[in-house]
Amino acid sequence: MNLRRGWRSLRIRWQTYKPLGWAQLSHRKVRLLVAIMGVAFANILIFTQLGLRAMLFDGVTLVPDNLQGDLFLVSAYAPNIDLGSFPKIYLYQADAVAGVAQASPLYIGFANWVNPQDLVAETSPPADDEEAPESNFQLFPNSVKIIAFNPTQPVLAIPEVNRQLERIYAPGTVLYDRLGQAKLGPIPQLFQQQGTVTTLMNNQRVYVTGLFNLGSTLFDSGHLIMSDWSYRQWRGPDSLEQVSVGVLTLEPGVNPATARQSLRAALPKSISILTQTELAAAEQAFRASLPNGKVLNFGALMGFVVGVVIVYQVLYTDVSEHLPEYATLKAMGYSDRRLLLVVLQEALLLAVMGFIPGYLASHGVYQLLVILTRVPLEMKTHVAITVFVLTLIMCSLSGAIAMGKLRSADPADVF
Repeated sequence: MNLRRGWRSLRIRWQTYKPLGWAQLSHRKVRLLVAIMGVAFANILIFTQLGLRAMLFDGVTLVPDNLQGDLFLVSAYAPNIDLGSFPKIYLYQADAVAGVAQASPLYIGFANWVNPQDLVAETSPPADDEEAPESNFQLFPNSVKIIAFNPTQPVLAIPEVNRQLERIYAPGTVLYDRLGQAKLGPIPQLFQQQGTVTTLMNNQRVYVTGLFNLGSTLFDSGHLIMSDWSYRQWRGPDSLEQVSVGVLTLEPGVNPATARQSLRAALPKSISILTQTELAAAEQAFRASLPNGKVLNFGALMGFVVGVVIVYQVLYTDVSEHLPEYATLKAMGYSDRRLLLVVLQEALLLAVMGFIPGYLASHGVYQLLVILTRVPLEMKTHVAITVFVLTLIMCSLSGAIAMGKLRSADPADVF
């Protein structure tokens, strides 16, 4: 009985002291639900665009983020590490600089990859009563990204890779990324069944002798790791004379800033000397300069505009319908500022109530994108905070626009 009385007392107090903005919004339940769905939809749209942008920009740093070194040499004329190289002789010069313990070359290339299941289908002769299968011509064949280095000088900070380096000593052997796109073939499953997977890469036979985890991107369907010797066989005898990235390991206690100054004095201006953070930032800056990044930024902006329009329509309609009531409040002594705070209160309530379902639904959208693309994507805290702040700004802006109608509320309208 006491509990029932306490609950009833709480309800009476809430009805007496509940905010005017909430009373206005909750008066029309259906309209409130539509408004919340509209804000949530705008949030989902912004989250999706930012998620696609993250897939575009975060994935391009997979290689730089997993390198094992203190400083890195790249060509100053290359737009990114995939599209440029520099003569290996400069790596020898860097190795001779005081404070540098080791200078290791890293080679990056791309090759056409044949799904081993397609290879079996094409090489199996048809039965006597079957017609020969038609050749499947691919205008854009599958492509993989090659990461090559000397196995005796590991340059990747991936323990699983470093434990299997002896598996790429033999010519034509590679380690395959489990997180590669499905179109490259069920390599992990075949490897578990057979122990080795054989296929073709640029019409040369290769053998998958191990697996590792790195991840695919919107630009790279998958990654392979091979030795520099196999890379030389694949690309030609002069391929090792051009280095994609020089990975420098400094001696213990050497200040990277001091070592960079010494390297700058020893190397030509055509060589950039970067930290790992700077190398990753340079990769992201290159992708951001492409039309893809600008399109996704524009999509997020459109989500913001959609949210502004939806919330504005809700608030404007609410103010218009309750204009006599607002005029009555003015006649009772309410100032324009106090009434404007009521509209702003409604806008902020819509922002919070719309963000929660939008945030939860966006988790599902992200999981769907991961399943469809096999590109790693997770909801990051700073992205959620950014979208929440944008939602507050979006709803506040809508409320500010709708306040123009409220200023026209005249106490004389009640008579």
